[in-house]
Amino acid sequence: MDEPEYQTARTPTDGGDRPVAVPVIEEAGRQLRAPWAGSIAGILFSILFTAALILVRSAPEPTGQNTAIVIGGLYLAPFAGIMFLWFVAVIRDQIGEREDRFFATVFFGSGLLFVALLFTTAAVVSTPVTLVQFLGEAPLSLEGQALLRALGYTLLFAFATRGAAVFMLATATIGIRSGVFPRWFALVGYLLGFVLLVAVSFYDWFILVLPVWVVVVSLFILQRERARR
Repeated sequence: MDEPEYQTARTPTDGGDRPVAVPVIEEAGRQLRAPWAGSIAGILFSILFTAALILVRSAPEPTGQNTAIVIGGLYLAPFAGIMFLWFVAVIRDQIGEREDRFFATVFFGSGLLFVALLFTTAAVVSTPVTLVQFLGEAPLSLEGQALLRALGYTLLFAFATRGAAVFMLATATIGIRSGVFPRWFALVGYLLGFVLLVAVSFYDWFILVLPVWVVVVSLFILQRERARR
């Protein structure tokens, strides 16, 4: 009878008599933590976030039936947040023992705050459409729709962007302290982070600095891994 096609190991508690299969999930976990996986997650976040932003900012329809907002708010934005969390997790895993606890806390906390505000913004903006298309209720008045859009705008551009700016500043700091990023690369991150922290109040599309930064970091990580090989 053929041997099963999995690796076996001897456990220290059974006297070495019983083979223990190495879970497939362990290998999958190693692949998910690989630098290339984080880079792909970062690039996907940038694409999904930009697309969701464009769709969610589309003009609302008086009937409350807006396919663009459904796609952008209920599908693209949540998946963008998931990809961002994956990107954050892989970066933390790569830094490992070299991470500074103080800046690592700021990095992780600001990333979570940004994702939470992104989800909240998507929920607020999608509420008028959800009310009509999924709950079968009458559409909100134009005043009600305008109020929700204003709330969503404030959450994203007044608060989420600040969390994203802090995330960029913390990423640059961790990168330069751990030696992951060269000094010039971290300085660019500082510059873009301060721009996002201040300038978005004057021109809201400066929020696209975040996905651009994430793409640059992702490509930098991919290039470094290729150089190592």
